[in-house]
Amino acid sequence: MSWNYFRSKLLLQYIWSYILIFLIPLVVLTIFIYQNAVNNLRSEIEQSNVNQLNQVKLNIDSRMTELRDIASRIAYDEQLTPYMIRHPYYSRDAISALGKYKANSSILEELFLYYRNTQAIYSPKGMTNVNVLFEQYYLFEDWNKKVIIYELETELYPIVRPAESVNLNMNITKSMLAYMIPITPNSSSPHGTVLFLMEESKLTGLMDTILNGFKGNTYIFDEKGRVLTQNNHGEPIPKNEIHLLSELGPGIHSLKLDNRQQSVVSVKSSMNGWTYITAMPSEQFFGRVFHIQTFFLLAFAVVVLGGILAAVFLARKQYHPIHDLMEFAMLKAEATEATSTQHEQKSRNELEWIRKALHDYSARVDIQEPFARNQFLLMLLKHGKLDNPESKHIMDVLGIELTGKHYFVIAISWDEYPGVTDALHHRQHIAELLEEIEIPDYGTHAYGIELPHFDQFALIVAMNEDTQITVGHRMEQIVDALRIIVMESTHLIPSIGVGTAYENAVLLNQSYIEAASALEYRMANGKGSITYFDKLSHTPSDTFWIAKDSLLKLTQSLKQGNDTVAMQMIEAIFIKLKAERLSISLLRCICFDIMNTLLKTASELGLNELIRDIPGFTSFESLEELEKKLQLLAAHICEQVERNTESEQISLMDNAIAFIDQQYTDYSLSLEGVAQKFSISSSYLSRAFKEKTGSNFSQYIWQRRMDEVIRQLLTTSDPLKDIIVRVGYLDTPNFIRKFKKETGYTPGQYRKLHASSEQAKAAADADDES
Repeated sequence: MSWNYFRSKLLLQYIWSYILIFLIPLVVLTIFIYQNAVNNLRSEIEQSNVNQLNQVKLNIDSRMTELRDIASRIAYDEQLTPYMIRHPYYSRDAISALGKYKANSSILEELFLYYRNTQAIYSPKGMTNVNVLFEQYYLFEDWNKKVIIYELETELYPIVRPAESVNLNMNITKSMLAYMIPITPNSSSPHGTVLFLMEESKLTGLMDTILNGFKGNTYIFDEKGRVLTQNNHGEPIPKNEIHLLSELGPGIHSLKLDNRQQSVVSVKSSMNGWTYITAMPSEQFFGRVFHIQTFFLLAFAVVVLGGILAAVFLARKQYHPIHDLMEFAMLKAEATEATSTQHEQKSRNELEWIRKALHDYSARVDIQEPFARNQFLLMLLKHGKLDNPESKHIMDVLGIELTGKHYFVIAISWDEYPGVTDALHHRQHIAELLEEIEIPDYGTHAYGIELPHFDQFALIVAMNEDTQITVGHRMEQIVDALRIIVMESTHLIPSIGVGTAYENAVLLNQSYIEAASALEYRMANGKGSITYFDKLSHTPSDTFWIAKDSLLKLTQSLKQGNDTVAMQMIEAIFIKLKAERLSISLLRCICFDIMNTLLKTASELGLNELIRDIPGFTSFESLEELEKKLQLLAAHICEQVERNTESEQISLMDNAIAFIDQQYTDYSLSLEGVAQKFSISSSYLSRAFKEKTGSNFSQYIWQRRMDEVIRQLLTTSDPLKDIIVRVGYLDTPNFIRKFKKETGYTPGQYRKLHASSEQAKAAADADDES
């Protein structure tokens, strides 16, 4: 397969169509499976987070419960009463007891016991002044000493302070949470407060395992929505958006934070109202299916490659017959259309081109159909070959139906009324009127044929049988009706010759010769006469001589160059002579009359060279010998007539073409005008012109004008409008449009590309500007 094969727009459309047919479902299916895998992984991770958050919640809840239990035990511990803890001796035991309570909790960093309305605060390390403790040893970033002492003195319910930075001993800084529980618990007038300090990392450490290597953030919110503690792995969520997390209910959520889609898991404690939350960017779930992604990409690439190869194969298989059809159509394209065909191919695909070609061919067939029908009917009149399959096929194609009981031919010649000048128009009107005509009253259907002679027309008539009247009377009715139609439609007087009616349409050539013979009697019968051939032979001389109609048919067949009918007539005459018992002298006279008929006809046709062969024709010993000699003579005459007719037609067309070549720049030049000048019908001229030149009249005129415009564009500097008018084209825009369609360029562009002289190029610039 050559690369040029793929330059076809239609083939590429087929390939893309097949690729899209399998690619779209493949992409959708691949995306669906991939998304399903990602969603399953995401669901597993989120569900795992929920389970782990629940576990963290239980752990922290149990730790916070331990702290409340420690506070309760401290409240009821006899060693830690205000008296005992201030006693010089027993205070040592009290400090030791606080150390034991601290050791009972794994999350405690420090424990303090404060009795209200005193300045002392106690811890496992001993007793110190409350002001000194929060000024020198524990400096909170946001929780100042006054607020701390105020809350130690006044709080009635347990409170938790969010994690904040604490400076220890002016040296170490840690992030710590403060948990303050008044004692005795649930008392309306507590007498002291237990303060627990916890490192933030102790709580966030419990939640680190939840992320399991993913980037994200973990939060613990209290019942008021404040962030107690948080842990960030990766980019933290902006502070102004964190409150959105605290407003979420328990469960799994998808939320857009910091312009990134986040997978959020929320769990809420029923014991203290705390909310535990993890937030992870959703896109990292796709990274965890990298191995699946790689497999999908490889499988997708293999399937796509195979699909493309299959699409190319199927598209080429489907395109191949269309390509062959187009190649065939391009071979059949006329040479005059080669340039426009190549130009149109660039802007159309093959189907569009074939559709246009079929449309053009259909238009040409529509134009040529009347000529083809006329030519077929004319051949039918000459040869009468109606019973072969090819003739029947042509009749079906042309829509000709010869159905009836009897068939005959009418020959018509025109005579004009005095004062009528537009005879050509009337003749064309009659040709259109009689092209196909039906007379329902008489069960008649007729087809018209334009004869090569300018003033003659023929009709093939098919009529049904009527048992009430004779065939001859019905023929007279039909002929009268046709004559009335012609005279009412035009100012022409028809002279009519009518042939014999036959039951077989194969004998229409006989009826045509008879009608043509009868038509010649218009000279004797006058203009507008109707002559029936079967009435010409009814004369008294027929009893002792050859029938006049036989000699007339023989003469007319010779003049027409119809050797088939001439041979049939000679054979029929001699059969009749052999059947009659005539004297030798009478028989010889009749034979010389037949011979004289042939020689006279040959002389009228200008075949004078046959005179030197007369001695050979006059010597015969039998009727069979004379019959053979006369048949040879008739064949020679018909052959010469055909040759002369062809040469006359060729000479006529040469003269017509020479006239057109001289006058093609005349804008009024038309097919009808040329036909009238050479005294032939326009349809005959159109058909003969097409056979002679290979193009119709309009195409020939256009090509001549086109060639002349190109010549003047390249050799002169005259303005484009003057050149176009000079060659006989008045519509300049239409000419420019047709010129561009033919060459691919406007006249100005064509002149600029091909002109050799500077003046012509300057004129091309002037054409573009105009």
